[in-house]
Amino acid sequence: MSRMLRASAIMAAGTMVSRLTGFVRTAMLAAAIGTVALGDAYNAAYQIPYILLDLLLQGVLSAVVVPVIVRAQKRDPDGGQAFEQRLMTLAVVVLTAVAVIGVLLARPIMELYTASNWSDDKVAVATTLARFLLPQIAFFGIGSLAGAILNTRDRFAAPMWAPVLNNIVVMGVLAAYYAVGTSDIAKVSERDLMLLGLGTTAGIVAQALVLIVALHRVGFRFRPRFGVRNTGLGEAARTAVWTFAFVGINQIGFWVTTKLATGAGDRAPGAGNSAWAYAFQLFQLPYGIIAVSVITAMLPRMSRLVADGDFATARGEFSSGVRLVSSVIVPAGLLLMVLGPAVTTLIFSWGHMTTANAIYIGHVLQVFGVALVPFSIFQLLLRIFYSFGDTRTPAIMAAVNVVINASLSLVAYFTLPDRYIVIGLAFAYLITYVALTGVAWVLASRKIGGLGGREITAGLGRMYAAAIPAAALALAVLWLAREVTSITPVTSAVVLVVGGGAGLLLYMLAAHRLRVPEVRSIIGLVASRVGR
Repeated sequence: MSRMLRASAIMAAGTMVSRLTGFVRTAMLAAAIGTVALGDAYNAAYQIPYILLDLLLQGVLSAVVVPVIVRAQKRDPDGGQAFEQRLMTLAVVVLTAVAVIGVLLARPIMELYTASNWSDDKVAVATTLARFLLPQIAFFGIGSLAGAILNTRDRFAAPMWAPVLNNIVVMGVLAAYYAVGTSDIAKVSERDLMLLGLGTTAGIVAQALVLIVALHRVGFRFRPRFGVRNTGLGEAARTAVWTFAFVGINQIGFWVTTKLATGAGDRAPGAGNSAWAYAFQLFQLPYGIIAVSVITAMLPRMSRLVADGDFATARGEFSSGVRLVSSVIVPAGLLLMVLGPAVTTLIFSWGHMTTANAIYIGHVLQVFGVALVPFSIFQLLLRIFYSFGDTRTPAIMAAVNVVINASLSLVAYFTLPDRYIVIGLAFAYLITYVALTGVAWVLASRKIGGLGGREITAGLGRMYAAAIPAAALALAVLWLAREVTSITPVTSAVVLVVGGGAGLLLYMLAAHRLRVPEVRSIIGLVASRVGR
């Protein structure tokens, strides 16, 4: 576990700075354009490049590219260099073509993902933004592939730190927009939309350049290679078919959620797609800082172990990963459940945002907080299948995901009051991942010969025993603050510092006394770094 912890610590440091600057960026975005009509239009357009990128590359990176590159490095006389060059050539050609086609088809794409009750002007604004944002596909995809190649060389720092530059660039753009732009969709100009759209894309360009330079520094030299015979790309393509199915099926679920959230926002301004998007970004913070870091470090090693037939060590790698991730996300999830409105009030009650709309985002975040543990464990379970080159099983589970989530989301949309619809969508998400994690656990355990369930369950029990009193303490501080005064950015900051800080301290002390080794290892690592 020590190797995973050190690698994860390097990535977690970069991811933490990235996510924190991302917080500032998100707060500045909400302050500049709000969460009503223009905010919903921007967030709908912002999601489109990532939807198309997911369909083409992102899912393939973790499921296919990393394991296949690892095998090419072990198999090919040149250490997989020619294979990597062919992958990069394919990515440049395909992603550039998709970005161009996406720009040309921006209007029908936006009409597909937005609610039918949107006005023509609102769809037109979202379409204009999408045309400025869609070129991100090429830059983000190529940068992501560069990051995947770096990961196979056990170089994790650059992929985790590059988004910081992206956030800094976009924060500068948003500061400029706040000074010269508007949050009123009826008054927004072409110049305003160009500043928002191209400025956001400029951040992705900067991020991609950092990753390309980092890849060059580790010895990778890009040489266009177009031949595919006897290169191993056929193996990757066959494996990728099910990955495309997995991502495509997930996007059906995302399409349903987006349609319902954009519709809810038109019926209850401030309680629509922007509220969903901002709450989801905050929910991803603890997952991104620790779980993504562990997953990124774990997958190449598990792929090598499975390729060597060492299933016992692979099981140990997975068990260590789950316990290490859970030692952070268990208290984080409970604290988000308690302090969600305080977090969002502090972040979003500025500029063109109202406190009421900021608190609403916090209520959505509270539900996501409960979903944090099952969601993170499910993502770790997927890596077991990917390390075997099995992309079929995740695709089948994605279909189950969509059926459950879409069904529950539709029930929420047609039965709940308008202002509660997005909260209901978050509950659908929670229930779906609880069910899906149970199914994935059974299937993964059969595949690898057991997952160390008793050890993991015992560890989770100790973590919850340490985290529940911490969450209760934070809740008491929040209750006391609300008895004394109303929720404002200032009181929210006090609640987070006192309640959240004391809660985390209590969790660490209790975890130490309950002999949770992962928390003790993290404390020891931090102490050693500080000592240096």
